[in-house]
Amino acid sequence: METLQFHFRNQGATRPVAKASLVGVVGSGNLEVLIEPAPAGAGCAIEVHTAALGFAPIWQAVMEDFNQRWQLGDVSIAINDMGATPAVVSLRLDQAVEAVAPSAPGGKGGH
Repeated sequence: METLQFHFRNQGATRPVAKASLVGVVGSGNLEVLIEPAPAGAGCAIEVHTAALGFAPIWQAVMEDFNQRWQLGDVSIAINDMGATPAVVSLRLDQAVEAVAPSAPGGKGGH
């Protein structure tokens, strides 16, 4: 297993996370994403546990793309991966945010 950590400051972020949510399932070619509120000023912290070794640059690109789309603040995200493709990673991250962020289009966290 490899552990990767990413942090985005996102000062002035307008999409707070209202509650915790778990989406996906840890299994071959899939992953689970746990998203939860973090203390004020924490930015967006992401920790990835992956069975696929040596893919840090790809994870970095996927996390930067996710951050550009959502600009979350005061949030902690944990990803447990079993070889998911970048497209599946992006899908699960979007599902997690849509489940908890009040300002996410179609989200449940305040609508």
